[in-house]
This record gives sequence, structure tokens and C-alpha cells, in this order.
Amino acid sequence: MPKEPAVSADQTTLAFDWSCRVFAENGCGFPSPGLHSFIFKPMFTVGGYDFDKPMLLAIITSLVVVGFFWAAFSKAKVVPGKLQMVGEAGYDFVRRGIVYETLGKREGEKYVPLMVSIFFFVWIMNLWSIIPVAQFPVTSIIAYPAAMAAIVYVTWMVLTFKKHGFAGGFKNLTGFDKSLGPVLPLVVVIEFFSNVLVRPFTHAVRLFANMFAGHLLLVMFTVASWYLMNSWLIAAGAVSFVMAMVMILFELFVQAVQAYVFVLLACSYVQGALAEHH
Repeated sequence: MPKEPAVSADQTTLAFDWSCRVFAENGCGFPSPGLHSFIFKPMFTVGGYDFDKPMLLAIITSLVVVGFFWAAFSKAKVVPGKLQMVGEAGYDFVRRGIVYETLGKREGEKYVPLMVSIFFFVWIMNLWSIIPVAQFPVTSIIAYPAAMAAIVYVTWMVLTFKKHGFAGGFKNLTGFDKSLGPVLPLVVVIEFFSNVLVRPFTHAVRLFANMFAGHLLLVMFTVASWYLMNSWLIAAGAVSFVMAMVMILFELFVQAVQAYVFVLLACSYVQGALAEHH
């Protein structure tokens, strides 16, 4: 009887029994990745809370983002150096390419720092997936996209009721319009459910699901490369290795796109909060 893959919850994403290969004498099957690929042994425990690898990567992400922009702009010059140029290019991409396009220059300028922070925080958390040693996208753990979506959600709600008041904010969120006549109650319920409950959920899940699926595929092809490079199936292992390389390139694209979409949606929510209700 083939034995179970030697993969346990206390191992890292790519950890498995290296002796487990096709046609191996130990008779083990393919160590397919699964939910265990997203579970890590706690590094240490503080006050009953476990501190694991994704938490460490999230903290490093914060340090990288803050450290980079501090280094780029703490001593800004009229004629920028290389680091300042890269920082300005990244900042300007979010400011002009996302915030200004969605909110306009006058309204959007005050939200640029928030959106830039969210974009680079999400992007770097995604990027860990293809960084050696790290090899794990933090956003494939639902708690992190949910926390980011919660920040956007609170900002959206506060702006909505601050600008329109309670009654106006309710109308803004529900599309309340007396001219709708008999269908008004149905529209109010649908719009309220969609805006207040569904939007924050989909905002988080969209990012999570894409990074979860991408990482699972990347791990599968990587593990399969080693598993199949044995005996006459070495050609199949080579194909799997090529697919792993293709997935890395594809993930580079997806990681940036997901950060872009996350911030674009955040800006659209803010724009909806600031829009006048008709």
C-alpha cells in the first residue's frame, strides 16, 4: 500500500519527503500540495498568540515599504538620485494612474498617501510568493486581505456619513429614490446588501482567492518537477519544471494586477462615498 505523503502542518510550503519520487522503492505517492501548504509551525508564542512565518513576512513587508519610501524621500532633492526616482515613479503611478483617474486631482490628492501605502503593502505581500526562502504570498491567508479590506471599508463608511449625514448616507448606500415607486423597497434591500455586506467580502476574497490558487499551482508544478525527474519520466519532470517557470512569470503579472485592482476598488468606494446623491 502506498504511504501518505510525508508532509505535515509544521513544515514549510515546499517541504516534503525528498525520497518520495515516482517509481521509488518506498512506494509513496505524489505528495500533492493542499491546505497543509498554507499552515506553518509557530516560531514562538506570546500571550497565547502564535507567531508564524506569514506574520513575520507581513512585518518585514511593513519595514520594507516604510524603509524604502523613507530612504527615497527623507532627503529629497530637486535633481533626484536613483532611489528617489524609483520612489517617485511608484508613487506617481498610483497617484496619477489610479487615484486621479478615479477621484480626480482635487478630491483625490488627500487620499494618495493611503492608496500608495495599500498598493505597495499588498504588492510586496504578494511578491513573497516567488522570493527564495520566503516562497509564500501572505495574502493567500484570508486574514490579511480581510484586514486591508476592513481599512478600506471603515474609510468608506466614515466618509459616506461624514459627507452626507445619517439620512443622506443611508440614501447613498441604498440608492434610495422615491421616483422608483413600488420597487423602491426591493432596490433598497438589494443595494444595502450589496454595498454594506457583499462589497467588503468580495474585496477581500478577490485578492485572497487569486493568490491562494496561484500559489497552489506554483507549489504543485515545483514539487512535481522533482517527483517526476526519475527513471524514464524525466521528460515529464522537465515539462513540469518549465511550467513552474511559466507560473512564476505569470504570478509576477498577477501579483501586480491584484494590487492594482485592490486599490482601484478602494478608490471607487471612496468616490462613491463622496458622490452627490441624486
